[in-house]
Amino acid sequence: MNLLVPNLGSTSLKYQILEMPAERVIARGKLERVRDYREAIAQIRTADTPIDAVALKAVLAGPDYRGTFVVDDAVLAAMRQFLPAAPAHNAIYLTAIEAFREAMPGVPLVAAFEPEFHRTMPDCARLYGVPAKWREDGVVKYGYHGASHQYVAERARQMLGREGRLVSCHLGGSSSMCAIEGGRSVDTTMGFSPQSGLENATRHGELDAFAVLYMMERHGWTTAEVCKQLATTGGLAGLSGVEGGDMRDVEAAAAAGDERADMAKRVFAYQVKKTIGAFAAAMGGLDAIAFTGGIGENSPSLRTAVCDGLEFLGVALDEAANERGTGDRLVSAAASRVSVVVLTTNEELIVARRAYRRLAGAGGSGD
Repeated sequence: MNLLVPNLGSTSLKYQILEMPAERVIARGKLERVRDYREAIAQIRTADTPIDAVALKAVLAGPDYRGTFVVDDAVLAAMRQFLPAAPAHNAIYLTAIEAFREAMPGVPLVAAFEPEFHRTMPDCARLYGVPAKWREDGVVKYGYHGASHQYVAERARQMLGREGRLVSCHLGGSSSMCAIEGGRSVDTTMGFSPQSGLENATRHGELDAFAVLYMMERHGWTTAEVCKQLATTGGLAGLSGVEGGDMRDVEAAAAAGDERADMAKRVFAYQVKKTIGAFAAAMGGLDAIAFTGGIGENSPSLRTAVCDGLEFLGVALDEAANERGTGDRLVSAAASRVSVVVLTTNEELIVARRAYRRLAGAGGSGD
């Protein structure tokens, strides 16, 4: 079975064609600075490879869709219902689904929703202290980047030869962390929406809801205006003043003496460090930390800032290994009680595995 697996970001489209179940990569590609996803999808080149199905890493469709599903009208209706909670993400994937239906009529589409990996979180980590009616309407903690955190858990176990208590740090334009014990998610930073948790490139992270209500009343802003501000000019961009909030640009500005950019780096590193400590408490200890994503993989200074001060947990970096090297590698010191690894995530592979299991089982609902 040949699966086309597109990974749609806020400004990019990566894709792989995998032969399943052998997991052989037949082709891959990446399109940057995407403005129109219909045009980008039309540029995907499959050559002479027949495509048996398209498997998408979908984001949010509510409590009934925390698994992998063949896309039908019910799935689309649920994604539209939760569009206000994930406007950037769901809008992109709804557009992509329509585009693939037009470009590849008759080819099944499978949606692997990101909260799937986080279904194992206990209720004490999932529930908010909101009115009961809110929970009935689906306001709970879902968690995202599930495919990435699942891959990191499996790859770290393979590298380290054990499956213990791991904190997975997916740090990039969109960032989240996950506490993983015995290969299962027990807590994560993103909650009801991908707009929560750590600061992202242009999206705010943790925020008191009453601050939003205060600013709306003070300035007479509409919901749409506030959503746009928090989604496009918040996060690292809002902290640093660096348009787009790309950490590479933020670090360059900080190195040039920009105090706001330097503070943005410090805020981000502090939140990651604090969360590692909190997740270690939740799991009763810590055996490994994994860094992945554009920032996690490519910023030695960020890894240093995060790990500095975690010696009390048994974390010690090997400075030389942290500064140099590429690919999956160990960057902790030999004497470190906690292993620290840098990994290149592979969300597409996890999505392909889920989609293959769904299609091979000839089922239309999630696991």
